Amino acid sequence: MDFKEIIQETYLKTDKISNKGTLATYIPQLAKVNSKSFGVYISTIDNLNFGIGDCYQKFSIQSISKVLSLSLAYKILGEKIWERLGVEPSGTAFNSLVQLETDNGIPRNPFINAGAIVISDILLSNLENPKEDFLTFVRNIANNSELNYSSKIAASEKEVGFRNIALCNFIKSFGNIKNKPSDVLDFYFDLCSLEMNCKELSEVFLFLANEGNSVTNKSILTKSQSKRINALMQTCGFYDESGEFSFKVGLPGKSGVGGGIIAIHPGKYSIAVWSPKLNTKGNSYKGMKFLEEFTTRSELSIF
Repeated sequence: MDFKEIIQETYLKTDKISNKGTLATYIPQLAKVNSKSFGVYISTIDNLNFGIGDCYQKFSIQSISKVLSLSLAYKILGEKIWERLGVEPSGTAFNSLVQLETDNGIPRNPFINAGAIVISDILLSNLENPKEDFLTFVRNIANNSELNYSSKIAASEKEVGFRNIALCNFIKSFGNIKNKPSDVLDFYFDLCSLEMNCKELSEVFLFLANEGNSVTNKSILTKSQSKRINALMQTCGFYDESGEFSFKVGLPGKSGVGGGIIAIHPGKYSIAVWSPKLNTKGNSYKGMKFLEEFTTRSELSIF
């Protein structure tokens, strides 16, 4: 499979389409990003690495970091983690409160904001220095000591995070948040502010294509845990557009409102795409188009 040629052709074709999305202007710092940016990078388990476009420009990975925080919490707690979280698609927006009432404060899955806030609470309870320990975990996966949070992005989110504050306090009222909501939210906003470029993002996530083993063959998760996180990405990684992504792209993946998307082909590769303009569901407009065309051309999906 000539991934390089397929990516080049798909990139050029996708770059020509009208970029209909809008920036995530509700987070002030994200509104300042160059809306024309577009980058792609693939990392394969047999050591092919290739990027194109703005693939070396850092951006805020936002909700993509929820996969990494889940991975660390899952590593620590094992199957007990599912006592506090569901594994079902929500069918609602990423910041919705509506299901928490009927579900008694148990978020539908770890990738909606409510679920990621519960994961943040779990990590806060189990790590000695949560912010530093989580960053060390991510750096070790990627074998990259340069990865870091963005203090500007975190501060920008804290300024406008009223719905997340409501979510955290609502879950707390059901007893599914154990720490102080303000501490949980501070940590959550830091997690979402992680910055990477497409190359770094694809390298970090290669462990989910490699049965839980990192680029340097460290065991990050068990084979079973890796399988289950991929399953959650397949069914829940794009909020109320997860079915559409599964239908058109056919890979486990996760999006973020910074315009990034990571997609995994277990046993083969991880591929990162970044284009900041979002569609109405909060997913990268060009990123979705690129990945649909990429799996169509390569004739490789998990189905």
